[in-house]
Amino acid sequence: MSTTFLDKELTYLPGIGPKRAELLQKELGLKTWDDLLYYFPYKHIDRSRLYRTSELTSDMPFVQLKGRFISFEQMGEGRKQRLIGHFTDGYGWVDCVWFNSQQYILKTIKLHTDYILFGRPSLFNERINLNHPDVDAADTLMLSKMSMQPYYQTTERMKKAGLNSRTLEKFTSTLLRQIPTGAIAETLPRSILDRLCMVSLDEALRAAHYPSTSNELTQANYRLKFEELFYVQLSVLRYARFRQGTIRGHVFSRVGENFNYFYSNNLPFQLTEAQKRVIREMHADMKSGKQMNRLVQGDVGSGKTMVALMTMLIALDNGYQACIMAPTEILAEQHLATFRKMLGDMPVRVELLTGIVKGKRRKSVLEGLQSGEVQILVGTHAVIEDNVCFRNLGLVVIDEQHRFGVAQRAKLWEKNITPPHVMVMTATQIPRTLAMTLYGDLDVSVIDELPPGRKPIQTMHMYDNNPEKLYSGINQQIQEGRQVYMVYPLVKESEKLDLKNVEAAYVHLQKVFPEYKISMVHGQMKPADKDAEMQRFASGETHILVATTVIEVGVNVPNASVMVIQNAERFGLSQLHQLRGRVGRGASQSYCILVTKYDLSRDTRRRIDIMTETNDGFEIAEADLKFRGPGDLEGTQQSGVAFDLKLANLARDGQIVQLARDTATRVLDEDPMLVQPQNHILVERLKYLETKWIGATSANVLTLFCRT
Repeated sequence: MSTTFLDKELTYLPGIGPKRAELLQKELGLKTWDDLLYYFPYKHIDRSRLYRTSELTSDMPFVQLKGRFISFEQMGEGRKQRLIGHFTDGYGWVDCVWFNSQQYILKTIKLHTDYILFGRPSLFNERINLNHPDVDAADTLMLSKMSMQPYYQTTERMKKAGLNSRTLEKFTSTLLRQIPTGAIAETLPRSILDRLCMVSLDEALRAAHYPSTSNELTQANYRLKFEELFYVQLSVLRYARFRQGTIRGHVFSRVGENFNYFYSNNLPFQLTEAQKRVIREMHADMKSGKQMNRLVQGDVGSGKTMVALMTMLIALDNGYQACIMAPTEILAEQHLATFRKMLGDMPVRVELLTGIVKGKRRKSVLEGLQSGEVQILVGTHAVIEDNVCFRNLGLVVIDEQHRFGVAQRAKLWEKNITPPHVMVMTATQIPRTLAMTLYGDLDVSVIDELPPGRKPIQTMHMYDNNPEKLYSGINQQIQEGRQVYMVYPLVKESEKLDLKNVEAAYVHLQKVFPEYKISMVHGQMKPADKDAEMQRFASGETHILVATTVIEVGVNVPNASVMVIQNAERFGLSQLHQLRGRVGRGASQSYCILVTKYDLSRDTRRRIDIMTETNDGFEIAEADLKFRGPGDLEGTQQSGVAFDLKLANLARDGQIVQLARDTATRVLDEDPMLVQPQNHILVERLKYLETKWIGATSANVLTLFCRT
């Protein structure tokens, strides 16, 4: 920001000394006045009104009462001990309940003294309760001036050090008093503000913390959310246009002998119309003269691997090499086996490069890559090592993109003078607003059909009080020659969490099924041991695989027909869907059993219902985004479009996302290079934000993704 005084460190703000400043930076990442200004409240509560106790009901939001404590009593023992304060305002009674800080309450709150309580009412034993209410001396609060009070997120460490929401509120109030009205420099052109009827940045920031009315808060949030999303979209679209206009790609003009022979003779099944469409879309990209950057989405089992292989054959037909990078060694080995089996006796050399490929074999692969004899390379992170040199790399396929960072992908692109075409595959369906933001610089293709012969997975919900029924079904499937996954949320037993764990389940299932062989995999095992157990299961040597979610991205086992997920209430929708996709790979009917406790929250029950009602990955992804929100969007730092959303929520602000994208598109259509005087403000803001967004990334990545 051009307003230089906002670059001051927090130690220069009255009330914040070195220790507090250090804690704020460690816990919340707040270092400067600007950081504090953009640390927004998570809610506002109207503190101007007082209620009477006689008005209270259990379904009300936060309320305020003015009255006195008449007595205190302690009830219960041990962890269930609680302090109850009996409070009256002369119109009725409420019970204030504290489970923590009981001695502090007894020492600081005086009987028969006027206090103002603030909390959420609930009903217990037919009496209104306020659990852990805020208690302030009545003579210290000026309710008429409080209006919409902000509440800020804090951490346990901060609370222990006396830095609670109220403290942060005071810091913010002090900060805003230090800044003269109108002194915060504008960050959007006047033309955009006028067209969209938005308040100034100065007004918006002040009202975001201290609005006079709910309408003022709405206007402030609208302006600030739009700005966040607008600059993300402007950065994404600007890079995409730069790439399309300046980064040339290899021209794959022909579909030749390798592709046609494979299509005519080696296809194990008829391609779906969706697969054909995606191949056509990618070929159109690759013959255009521009570098292809395409995200291919498709459910597990939709045939993305087949599409990837056939696209690689197009690269070979045009005299180029191709490479596919998988997130695990076992998945890379499976890709190798699949490709070699599909290619049969075709004269195509496919090799593997992972950490376990060593000695003469590794030397042979590296020499083959340099000479061009190795036409398709299957690998893991080992592919991006500096000593891996291709003769002429034309196409890179990245499997399960969320497992790879942008820096890793950048290193792959540097394997050729002209950047290779890039196909990014994911089985994780990405909701529209999220895709528009995270992958707005990529073209998107969707494989929305399953190959012929695949039967939709039947998903059922069972409670954990009837394991015999579950075991009977498992036994029947194994008797019919099938295999079973059993997934658990924990590796070991936990004192804090009443959840099932892998190690105990492994021992228990050996007793339940003594006639069957059982494997176990979890994240705490050595990679070699884990891979060995996975291979035993994949080869059919073991009947049941007991695992944690490490199998979420795993090997293809067509014979596995049952996925049992224990404590399914502990998993998000997308993760449940990803786990479910481990079965249903063969022609047999497959099943997913969601096992939960009987007592479920309304949201959890709805999640389970969605899983049993649909197999549509996009429908599930949209629902998951609404349930969980986008979280911290960890994938953004890996997607190539790093950003930091303070207010905007991609699950709820879809309309603002679209408005931001449309506005950014209009700006770039009118001024592609942002050279017009009115757009100077955009260039300066972009430079500032991109430095902030990608402060931790390497210089070459910054060059790749944030060219200005």
